[in-house]
Amino acid sequence: MREQIDCAVLLSGAGRQLWPQLAAGDYLNGRLVLHAAGHELTDQQFETGSYLRDQAMALRRFDACIVAVTVSSLSWCRRLLSAAQGATSTPVVAIVHDLKAAAINDLMTLGLADFVRSPVCYDEIRARINQLLMRGLSASYPADTASMRPVMRISEPAQRPLSGRNAQLSGVVAGPVVSGLSEQDICDTILQRTGLELDAYAVATAARSATSKESFRAAKGKVIERFERAYIAAALGRCSGNIAMAARAAQKHRRAFWALMRKYQIDASLYRIET
Repeated sequence: MREQIDCAVLLSGAGRQLWPQLAAGDYLNGRLVLHAAGHELTDQQFETGSYLRDQAMALRRFDACIVAVTVSSLSWCRRLLSAAQGATSTPVVAIVHDLKAAAINDLMTLGLADFVRSPVCYDEIRARINQLLMRGLSASYPADTASMRPVMRISEPAQRPLSGRNAQLSGVVAGPVVSGLSEQDICDTILQRTGLELDAYAVATAARSATSKESFRAAKGKVIERFERAYIAAALGRCSGNIAMAARAAQKHRRAFWALMRKYQIDASLYRIET
């Protein structure tokens, strides 16, 4: 966990009613530091929503960028996130005020990394940004996040040696087995993995199933089950536990969506946000 979290704070004209809670300065005895950003621009220039994209390199020195989002500044935040897609590596965290779940979900799909509801809790902001750093969503400190990532390897080798491209891919995950690394650990960190790591993991898993007594259908079923469980959980998280909204987003009938929730014993209440 990082001792000091540095954040750039962006406030549009419509969102400056939250300024007293996000004033530049040190908080939590210096463990959270807020820096005003965008003040060098005119209001007209700032309202275009291109700040994150234009200042992508300068913002890399911050652990995160905080934006204050109210109903009146929602369109500005949409422009901000849309313009920044693929251009900035600094995670954006929103302080939201009087926004409904649908609006927050929309911002998440545009690239918002996380959000905190007002009134502002500085401990919560610091904890959430620390989680983003631990998950590797910030590129400000690539060496730190890379060192936290364990090397993947299938602990049970296939019964037959691999050859050709399969053998080359297996070499990608060669190395000491990480003690206590489970398949759930791998799933939890899947977004941090490189393409070669994922390719190697898929090849090794498939090879182990093919050379054992496990049938193609059974092995495929396991993959499908993991996908369905992860998809349903992610859809509920995106929609703050609203089952009907999550089902529509997944383009599934509500009954079918509910059936999958029962199948995997997923509780929607765990994803709901108390207001």
